[in-house]
Order: sequence, then structure tokens, then C-alpha cells
Amino acid sequence: MATFLGGRVEIVRADITTLDVDAIVNAANASLLGGGGVDGAIHRAAGPRLVAECRTLGGAPPGEATLTGGYDLPARHVIHAVGPIWRGGDAGEDGTLASAYRRSLEVAAEAGLASVVFPSISTGVYGFPKERAARIAQATIRAWLEAHELPHRVILCAFSPADRDLQVEVAREILGTPA
Repeated sequence: MATFLGGRVEIVRADITTLDVDAIVNAANASLLGGGGVDGAIHRAAGPRLVAECRTLGGAPPGEATLTGGYDLPARHVIHAVGPIWRGGDAGEDGTLASAYRRSLEVAAEAGLASVVFPSISTGVYGFPKERAARIAQATIRAWLEAHELPHRVILCAFSPADRDLQVEVAREILGTPA
């Protein structure tokens, strides 16, 4: 684990579905009904009540986020953030990705949530380049945390050792020296 920004940001390698926090962020598709990768893993771990609640929401456009219950997860809530599909970098993908992170933090703050865990949004099947995505995510999170009290703790969760190492490398530059 590495800790940055006075202990407000942590980077861990873990299965996001096992973390006991106020909310985990789901790298969701626009339907919010589950899919592959982390989205499918979260839906499977949360159980059928999650998809039942998501059916009532009518989806969400890229760059938006919405809150549901966590159901069978240790996390009390799921924030479904819809990231962009990578189309080469000239279709507004950077802004849409930043918006997905920012809206997730706004949703968490509005709900009074103190701890939020993010996966790497849009870097799986959506094809967003991992380093570019890490830089956008961390710059967006840093700007948010410098201006707001909640959430108190943001965790960047990497599934593989290589993804964790990339997050730490980018964080040293963007978030500051680890504590």
C-alpha cells in the first residue's frame, strides 16, 4: 500500500469486491446492468438485487455517475461511473473520463460517504490507455480533494501488480511523495 496527499489517497492491489468501505466505484457501461471485467465482478458479488435496482435507473451517459446500494458486497454502496470508449483521443475522451471521476466524488460527497474506492475506469474493454487514464484520474482526484472535505479517504484499487506499480509511479508525480 502507498499513501499520498496526507493520507487521503491510498493505492492498493486488491479485489475491489472484497473491500469494506462506504462505496466502491463500478466502471459501468451506459446501461448500468453489468458487463465484463470489474463491472461483471461487482454485479456478481453484489447479487441480483443490484441489477434489480439498476434496472430502475434507466442507464447513464458517459461521464456521469449514480449511486446504488451495495447489497451482498462489504461496501455499503456502489457508485456506477460510466467512462468513455477510447476512440483515439480526439473524441473528448479525456474530459469524459475526468467527468466520470469528478461526478463519482460529487455523488459520494452528496451522500456523506467518507471512503471511496476506484478501479481504473475505461482501461479494460473500453481501451483507454492505462497511463493516460491514471494521470487523468489522479489529477481529477487531487483537484477535488484540495477543494472538498468529503470523501476523507480515496483508494485507487489495482487488480494486478503491474497496474499497482503504474498507479504508484504516476502518483509520485501527481499526488506527491508517499507517506
